[in-house]
Amino acid sequence: MTNNEILHNLMTILDYDYDQMIQVFTAAEFEADINDVIGWSKSHGDASHIKVEDKTLAIFLNGLINTLRGKKDGPQAVAEESLNNNAICQKIKIAFNLQAEEMIELFALGECPLSKHEISAFFRKPASKHFRPCKDDTLRAFIKGLALSKQSI
Repeated sequence: MTNNEILHNLMTILDYDYDQMIQVFTAAEFEADINDVIGWSKSHGDASHIKVEDKTLAIFLNGLINTLRGKKDGPQAVAEESLNNNAICQKIKIAFNLQAEEMIELFALGECPLSKHEISAFFRKPASKHFRPCKDDTLRAFIKGLALSKQSI
């Protein structure tokens, strides 16, 4: 799953317009230009498509956490230069304040039923023997489940 797909899917799930997307970036103390946000949301074949880099997605997800959960006191979290699916899943989980049971339901909605133990393995340190990498299909199912759960509200 590309960073552009993730950003676009979250924008759709939250029903955010470009101005709201800019506000999310601003919540992470980053100034996003309207043209960048439009370019990030375009499909790959579009001439005005701009690739979303890992750091840009990390900034957005940090801003989403600040927007949906409230900003913590102190300095802003530093955006990672490199993201993997586990980190993306973790940040989405934090932003939406999801508990284990809700995660199980979302994966099931996305047609990827996982147990609590399988999901918790995504959030362990990579050195742990119980760590499990989150594959693209698994992340896609999680985001699909999140979209379907938001549609039913």
